[in-house]
Amino acid sequence: MERNYLTADTEMPPSMPYPRFLADMKISSTAKLLYVRLLDKTVNEKEEDDKGYLYTRFPISEQMAVLSKSDAAVKRALLELEQAGLLERKRQGRGRPNKLYILA
Repeated sequence: MERNYLTADTEMPPSMPYPRFLADMKISSTAKLLYVRLLDKTVNEKEEDDKGYLYTRFPISEQMAVLSKSDAAVKRALLELEQAGLLERKRQGRGRPNKLYILA
């Protein structure tokens, strides 16, 4: 079996930022992965509110599919991120996804 070792010239595949501070946080791995996905989505979409703050919309059904997690697991992860001060959700009304603000 041939092995492909990394070299200085190895081209890396597209990746998402993983903030180092997450490694030491006392939150679940699901919450950490969700934070990374939300951060990537927010940075790439660049949607701004009237104050210039970046946010994203990411319906729970889509989060479930991306993370391969249940509705309850995603909601727990969102709550963990809010309680850790890493996320703020702003409701947009019935049937509309919340605005999700990543906090640093």
